[in-house]
Amino acid sequence: MTKPQTLDRRDFLKASAVGVGGLTLAFHLPDDRPWKEPSDRFEPNAFVRIGTDGIVTIMVAKAEMGQGVRTSLPMVIADELDADWEAVRVVQADAHPSMYGSQMTVGSRSVRGNAWPTLRQAGATARAMLVAAAAARWQVAPSACRTEGSRVFHDPSGRSVGYGDLVEAAAALPVPANPRLKDPSEFRLIGKPMPSLDTPDIVTGRVIYGMDVRTPGMLYATVVHCPIFEGSLERFDATAAHRVPGVKDIFAVTQGVAVVAENTWAAFQGAKALNVTWKPGEFTMSSEDISRSFAEIAQAPGAVAREEGDVEAALQRAVKVVRAVYEVPYLAHATMEPMNCTADVRSDHCEVWAPTQHPQGVQSTAAQITGFPIERVAVHVTRLGCGLGRRSRPDFVQDAVETSMRMRAPVQVVWTREEDIQHDWYRPAAYNRFEGGVDEDGNVSAWKLRIVAPPIVGRGPRRGPGVDGASVDGAANMAYAVPNLFVDYGRSPVPVPTGHWRSVGPSQNTFIVESFLDELAHAAGRDPVGVRRQLLVNHPRLRHVLDVAAERSGWGTPLPAGHARGVALVEDKGGLVAEVAEVSLEDGRPKVHRVTVAADFGQIVNPNAVHGQVVGSIVTGLSAALYGEITLEGGRVVQSNFHDYPLLKIGEMPEIDVHIVDSTEHPGGVGEPAVPPIAPAVTNALFVLTGVRIRRLPIRASALQAVGASGS
Repeated sequence: MTKPQTLDRRDFLKASAVGVGGLTLAFHLPDDRPWKEPSDRFEPNAFVRIGTDGIVTIMVAKAEMGQGVRTSLPMVIADELDADWEAVRVVQADAHPSMYGSQMTVGSRSVRGNAWPTLRQAGATARAMLVAAAAARWQVAPSACRTEGSRVFHDPSGRSVGYGDLVEAAAALPVPANPRLKDPSEFRLIGKPMPSLDTPDIVTGRVIYGMDVRTPGMLYATVVHCPIFEGSLERFDATAAHRVPGVKDIFAVTQGVAVVAENTWAAFQGAKALNVTWKPGEFTMSSEDISRSFAEIAQAPGAVAREEGDVEAALQRAVKVVRAVYEVPYLAHATMEPMNCTADVRSDHCEVWAPTQHPQGVQSTAAQITGFPIERVAVHVTRLGCGLGRRSRPDFVQDAVETSMRMRAPVQVVWTREEDIQHDWYRPAAYNRFEGGVDEDGNVSAWKLRIVAPPIVGRGPRRGPGVDGASVDGAANMAYAVPNLFVDYGRSPVPVPTGHWRSVGPSQNTFIVESFLDELAHAAGRDPVGVRRQLLVNHPRLRHVLDVAAERSGWGTPLPAGHARGVALVEDKGGLVAEVAEVSLEDGRPKVHRVTVAADFGQIVNPNAVHGQVVGSIVTGLSAALYGEITLEGGRVVQSNFHDYPLLKIGEMPEIDVHIVDSTEHPGGVGEPAVPPIAPAVTNALFVLTGVRIRRLPIRASALQAVGASGS
């Protein structure tokens, strides 16, 4: 066997770069945490430090996975602080149980949650103390001073002083409890398009992802997990695996069998050579079995999620009644960077480097495994090669900590792509049964929906009468004012592990709601946009984004022959999004030519990041709509890699026209709300184009039987 060359991502970039000379790229992670170094500095709170040199260091306690928080969150602080943006430095915060509040980075909450008021107050607090120090120096009232570019000015006298010259005096002042926050009209950074602070390091390969971590004496490992849900390890024969050059040790861990080697390639080859016998559990269902079990659950009433009016009476009075069943499959996250973690467990402490969305969860998991108190566990958060909710789970961390404990050395565990796809926390499959009514005036008068799905939490049997809020999100709380509405939920005990997938409940429920609403509009002989406008009487902001999307897409105007438009919208995590997709068929498969997006996200921090997140959301949603499906046979996942779990290809990328509505409302979520509408916008267009209603994802060419085409 040929010994592999040591060529990492940075070496590749250096070797392939053209016209770049003298580029030195180090990727070792020394223990040089600048936040903890003693120096002359002003630290009014956990998020801001200002040195005597005027450098403003801002701690970011959320995980960066491409959504831009290492730029947008510092922008919030720096704006309230009136800092010179060129003098701002950003440091990723280690996990801490309480210093930063929740460090969980999920649900599009980084800006819209507590971070918005908290970070604004952090910057305003520092600014107020610096102004007070300058005013005391000049013996003037603080109200007579202003700030700009990391300086305090007293315009009447023409005096000014830099923040660096004020830090010692400011540090001696009391911290104000309620500093004045800026009016939005005073913002200098917030709302302005700013380039990502990380871009130079990304393009030169200096950014540290989880797989880039290196520490002295580090070993490399992978873990082979039981492929059968609820199965367990019976025995393994490592004879052939030990013959692989570079393999150092093989042993059982809680979740499977660890193969430790001198490099990741050797660990992967050793894992392939393992002869493992797994003991199946009671769960042996296939996808067809699961679908049938959902349909059986749907025969009985579920837990009521929402009830308004008298839906049964309204259905009896309706002049047209539409019935339909919609199904969505399990989906994997398939992040670009597979699950990985580096752990170094010593006799009295543990150090972890992890691309995680839940730093505090990693810290508590490592503490529980090692038995160390929480303060003896250090967790360093690397950049994430995509998260999508998957990295909020600690299973890959458990593998690394247990392996390091056994080896008594630092170990980096990397899952293969096959392990990653076959041992995910999947978006759950769901079975959805609709009944809807249209009255004699063509109005939607009745809406009845039963959702059957496993709850979007944990693994193992789940029983009980309650509603899983995440499973009905986007359906039970839809914005449409239907006078007679009933939604209930049937809980499935299928033990396939489920979790949060980008946009969570609305990612699937928007598809079923927006599709069935189109069915009712068609039954009434009405324009789908007009029906939505009428039903959004109580949601003027959402109706406005619908109007913007319709206008900018040219809704109602002629299209090229063989093209059609479809519309869908959502209110999700404080973000309001409407999308219009222009679609045709090429060789019997849908081709999405153009997507018009109108969105109201409230106050925008960085328009550049918002635009990028919207475009990325369309890619995620289209990948799922066209290809996304995890199937099971005999209690195990069939798919294993991108050959049978494909993503959207660059040649399939549509033109995306994004329109962000100006708003000073509280910031809404950005990273997820543009995902849900794309699937129903496409399938609604396909119905106009072919007359075929897609009620199960992904969209299959075999389900489309073109019978003509017309524009919307």
